[in-house]
Amino acid sequence: MKNKILSVITVCLLIIAASCNNTSSDKTTQSTDKKDTAVASDKGIGRFTNVKLNHPLDETMITKGSAVYNAKCIACHKLSNEKLVGPGYKGVCDKRTPEWIMNFITNTNVMLDSDLVAQQLMVVCLARMPNQNLSDEDARNTLEFLLKNDGKN
Repeated sequence: MKNKILSVITVCLLIIAASCNNTSSDKTTQSTDKKDTAVASDKGIGRFTNVKLNHPLDETMITKGSAVYNAKCIACHKLSNEKLVGPGYKGVCDKRTPEWIMNFITNTNVMLDSDLVAQQLMVVCLARMPNQNLSDEDARNTLEFLLKNDGKN
């Protein structure tokens, strides 16, 4: 079992290393191989390119986002830094842009297949996040909840 896990990790790291050799000036990394089109972007891959944040945070959205977290996320993610199945949520809004978070929540499979940051998280967690089929509204409420968890106002 240990050898199988090490083999999977090694293969994933080789894929990531191969993808990182190609850079361009717009902070997007793309492989020239059409079969391997992993991309690194601070906004991720998906329709969210400009998420407007609420200042102050919207308490109604936070409450709805908390309900989504309790129904869909709590089994794999803690609100602290501690990894459960997936990474802990504390500090996620400092590490990732709102657009990346929204794209990952709503476009999970494409992000895991094509976004280098998402692929690196999968290597660390040794598990592929299932698509939770959240609506854009649920994803935005969850983002508001994550912002509150990170102490943003």
